[in-house]
Amino acid sequence: MQATPAEALIAPGSLGRTIISETAVAKVAGIAARSVPGVYSLGSGSRALGAIRDAVGSSDHAAGVRAEVGETQVAVDINLVAVYGQPLHDLANKVRAAVYKAVEDLVGLEVIEVNIEINDVYVAPPVKPGASRPLATERELLQ
Repeated sequence: MQATPAEALIAPGSLGRTIISETAVAKVAGIAARSVPGVYSLGSGSRALGAIRDAVGSSDHAAGVRAEVGETQVAVDINLVAVYGQPLHDLANKVRAAVYKAVEDLVGLEVIEVNIEINDVYVAPPVKPGASRPLATERELLQ
């Protein structure tokens, strides 16, 4: 007799089952995506809103990430803003690889797809002649 997907989650001799929420998977995927150099921010909202959120210290690791979790598989959708100068297809492939690895290693579910939408490109403001360069933001230090 073949085990159903629900029975497959319960190991023989275990005392229960484990459920991993879509929010938990989205956070793992979001942290992995942000770790890739060339990702300015995640989310489809305006950069101004993201800058305000960053300034007040909000760190919603799942912003811009949506996960669909099944019994043993997961699909992830990511919206991001790239840093100008990054080859966009290459950046998407690096983000995709980082998300696959993090979700499969940390969550233990098979990733069936990671869809990436690059909805904007961040262009750093020009440095005015004679003015000292402002202190680097935390995001710039991570790049």
